[in-house]
Amino acid sequence: MDGVTPPPTMPPEMPLARPIQVLNKPHRDETAPGAVDQAMTRWWRLFAFAPAILITFVVIGLIVDWFAMAGLYPLEYAIIGLITVTFFWIALSLSTTLVGISSLFLKTRQAADGTVGAPQNVALLVPVYNEAPSDVFGNAAAMMRALGEYDTTHRYSLFILSDTTDEGIAALEQRAFYNLRNRLPDANIFYRRRLLNIDRKVGNLANWVERWGGGYDAMLVLDADSLMSGEAIVALTDALAAEPAAGLIQSFPTIFGARTLFARVQQFSNRVYGAPLAEGLSRWTDQEGNYWGHNAIIRTRAFASCAGLPRMRNGKGDLILSHDFVEAGLLRRAGWAVRFLPRVQGSYEEVPATLIDYILRDRRWCQGNLQHLSLLSSRGFHAMSRFHLISGAMGYLMSPAWFTLLIIWAMVGEGKQDNVVRYFSGYDAQVNWPEMTMGNSLAILVFMYAMLLAPKVLGAGVIHKAGLRLRDMGGIGQFLLSVSVEVILSIAYAPVMMVQQTKAVLFKFLGIKVHWNPQNRRGGAYSWGDMAKFHWVETLMGWAALLGMAYGLVTLWLLPIALSLALAIPLSALSGVDLSKRRWAARYMGTPEIINAPPIIRRAMVERRHAARALEAGTQFPAE
Repeated sequence: MDGVTPPPTMPPEMPLARPIQVLNKPHRDETAPGAVDQAMTRWWRLFAFAPAILITFVVIGLIVDWFAMAGLYPLEYAIIGLITVTFFWIALSLSTTLVGISSLFLKTRQAADGTVGAPQNVALLVPVYNEAPSDVFGNAAAMMRALGEYDTTHRYSLFILSDTTDEGIAALEQRAFYNLRNRLPDANIFYRRRLLNIDRKVGNLANWVERWGGGYDAMLVLDADSLMSGEAIVALTDALAAEPAAGLIQSFPTIFGARTLFARVQQFSNRVYGAPLAEGLSRWTDQEGNYWGHNAIIRTRAFASCAGLPRMRNGKGDLILSHDFVEAGLLRRAGWAVRFLPRVQGSYEEVPATLIDYILRDRRWCQGNLQHLSLLSSRGFHAMSRFHLISGAMGYLMSPAWFTLLIIWAMVGEGKQDNVVRYFSGYDAQVNWPEMTMGNSLAILVFMYAMLLAPKVLGAGVIHKAGLRLRDMGGIGQFLLSVSVEVILSIAYAPVMMVQQTKAVLFKFLGIKVHWNPQNRRGGAYSWGDMAKFHWVETLMGWAALLGMAYGLVTLWLLPIALSLALAIPLSALSGVDLSKRRWAARYMGTPEIINAPPIIRRAMVERRHAARALEAGTQFPAE
């Protein structure tokens, strides 16, 4: 048994059946109204995929012509394959951004705009696992107060679903719960703690669905660091109520609470460049959207009847780690629409504070996303659902692909192609590849960086269409400086992330498991020794590349990448610098969430401090 805190911390049970799905057997939910085919969606998909495919073919054609001048060898075919796969995803990102910009300028309508549905009884679910209680309950207090002030016919209840294993933290959670309940006596606020963390977050939510889900039309799934304004919560509820065919509606969480340099880079990128990309994604995914595991509203009965997550079919019965993509695919398979509404404002999340904390989280996500490759043969999944599974895996597989290409190109660029071909293909013959001069090496480098940076430049150029005002970004001067700094730092950190993601992929395929420990949301305090131990691989590679350049063994066009790798340790230290404590840098890479914080963020910060003071004071709150 998983053990559950007894009443009065929870309402009476309202059971709901949650059958486990069979992946090799298609399932159709007869209660699903059926998603409506949108003719315009086919055009959006054409506008997104056709340019990406076309430009990929053009680039590959040029490379094939260059290789064919001296005959094609197996290694060259492998290189062409790697370039094809990696370049397509870069091109698709750019074309998706262009689709998003077109949609923003055309002011196209989103699904369910202007329609009204029946009032919904909604449960806000906050799964927690050894988190900081003051932050969790502070955010919860801010959301419930905002909903209490909002005029709506929908009803809302809040559930803190704890899987905390630390008894000290669990005691603080219960005190924070009674504190919140006493302060908001008119709100429906509940707390449940499982004594055993069975099946992690999947099991946590499944337990609630099976025991209490029958009493709620919808559930708004949040993370421990999620925050949503009253307007955003009601907007998602309205959208679900207005579209009976919708099983899940995902919002676009923007980042708040960034204090360190690395967190600010993520926050600025998300806020400035993310809007056009998200808008484009919403257009060509339409009713075959994806689920990111939080800040999304879900029709409870649809989820229970169609998205009961099975175990992996690998002979070991492993838990599906990145469950969200699969659950979205199961809902769509059953006939429910899965939508993405990025225009809903007021949806927030936090991000890891340092490079090391980000990489630790990334390793866990890598293990889960690569599992998706073995689920592609599942029957009944929509083609777009399969594409989401592939894209999740490709987000990590591109790193070893780029890593391999860089090694080969580095040697080719210095005329070492004979050795490369002999080593990789076993051919003991002279290979006369056309000379890769410094000029065309630089041209390739510039072109690739231009494709990678184009979405950033385009996003920065249309911030007014995304609802951003320059004065909320610190003015035109600070905004341009922030864009420049963000681009430079992104380029600097990218090679380090490439090596770390390559390691994560190798860990997965070598069977080395990564523990899914609680995320350090405030960032760890790492010594220089800790950072050296963590980054020694990329540091060694960087200095080896620099030494190779000094002796003419490695092409000089790899210099920016080599420098980033060689300086991985100081870059990691720089990532944790707290800008908020430095008056001259407090507004650097500022976004509206920093410079002109919305009311919900200001309220959450106040509520967090109040909860922290109450817990520190040891205030006792009587059980009701």
